Amino acid sequence: MLLTALGFYMWPHSFGSIYTARNATVIRKNAIVLPLYQLILLFVFFVGFAAILQVPGLTGPDIDLALFKPSVKTFDPWLVGTIGATGVLTALGPGSMILMTTATLIANNLYRMVAPSADDRQVSRLAKLLVPVISIVAVFFTLRGGETIVALLLTGYSLVTQLFPSLVLSLGKRNIAAREGAAAGILAGIATVAFVSLTGLNFHKLPWLPPQVQDLNIGIVALAVNLIVLIALSSATWLSAAPAQAGAE
Repeated sequence: MLLTALGFYMWPHSFGSIYTARNATVIRKNAIVLPLYQLILLFVFFVGFAAILQVPGLTGPDIDLALFKPSVKTFDPWLVGTIGATGVLTALGPGSMILMTTATLIANNLYRMVAPSADDRQVSRLAKLLVPVISIVAVFFTLRGGETIVALLLTGYSLVTQLFPSLVLSLGKRNIAAREGAAAGILAGIATVAFVSLTGLNFHKLPWLPPQVQDLNIGIVALAVNLIVLIALSSATWLSAAPAQAGAE
């Protein structure tokens, strides 16, 4: 829950929605109202708890069917079809935002790096072409991958939340995060998440740790690593810059 709360605004398609406003007042209202959408996660939890009680042995990829299987057992076919159609419609909104944001980021940040002379029309055309390509790749990994949708979502939150410390520190009157420290902290946090995700390691393999530590989300641990690296490298950067600044004065 903490990871979800901290990482909510870190998604590019989330904070981008805040800035589509006429003036600063609308931006403030968006920033206040948008997090209320997170309350919908409560219903996701309720569905999961109901599925645990009603569908024994719901494990592995079947976890993604936590809503569908109890619905099939409980409701008439026409209502099950309505639930499925509603699920598709609810996925179109955030799904389209994520696809467009991903395509735009690849076209603007990666393609422009390879082809600096590309104009806005070329970048826009490439972004449009990338949308169906990214959709096909996402569907392929969803159908062929071994991870559940929830596991992928939590991994995504673990990654994007690594931007949180640098963002928050940059909002202060005196930014204590140096550019080098912020970059190193983000990379350290992402590397921690990637290492644990790819190797399958977890704290349960260390029986000497207390249960509270064994159950920690890897994103929280990576966030702590991120913050330590950020503060240490930023402090070293400011200390090394201080004598040079004093000599210049």
